[in-house]
Amino acid sequence: MKCPLLLPLLLLGTVAALHLESDDPHLDIRETQADLIQDVEGSGEQEGELALTEEVIQSEGEEAEASTNQDTFEDDQAMESDPAALGEDLQCPREEETIELHHPGCKTCRYRLVRTPRRFNQAQNVCRRCYRGNLVSIHSYHLNYRLQCSVRGINQGQVWIGGIRRGWCWRRRFRWTDGSRWNYSYWASGQPRNGRGRCVALCTRGGHWRRAPCSRRLPFICSS
Repeated sequence: MKCPLLLPLLLLGTVAALHLESDDPHLDIRETQADLIQDVEGSGEQEGELALTEEVIQSEGEEAEASTNQDTFEDDQAMESDPAALGEDLQCPREEETIELHHPGCKTCRYRLVRTPRRFNQAQNVCRRCYRGNLVSIHSYHLNYRLQCSVRGINQGQVWIGGIRRGWCWRRRFRWTDGSRWNYSYWASGQPRNGRGRCVALCTRGGHWRRAPCSRRLPFICSS
């Protein structure tokens, strides 16, 4: 008596299973389509974020380059407008305007502080034409300390040394006017990244270096 009842139940179960299986592919397709739409939207958002990031980086780079170009323009303009910077009408300092600096660690080294303030290019020309040398290049803390101790008594906050930033675009580097290797630096906090100007000055207090516009008039140290 039970067998006739079981047979209809089994048939109903089979039909229900087939119906569910026929629905599943449509459901999977709809879910897959929704996932693809979300992936595309997410990809679009990521591309938008990347594009925004690239714009910010490019903007910062353009601002930094514009600032440096402005410094270069101002320095070059100052040089062109100053005959002494071009070597014309150059007068060597009087003896009373200079102080000879001694470095115990080097008997052949000669350093001279010129107290009369001049622009960077003027100072370099004075060192070259009057003392047959260049603005001083510094390659050790010991020399930097000795020079700082020698100039801290003058009534000026900074003096020119021979560092200058040269090159184009992202290849700009600090170099010494005498052509020697740039293998030492003693920058102040935040320098040289946040400084202005292409030329390098030594602080008479503390001995740290700072960028400064080359058109600024400062005392300077020659090496010969």
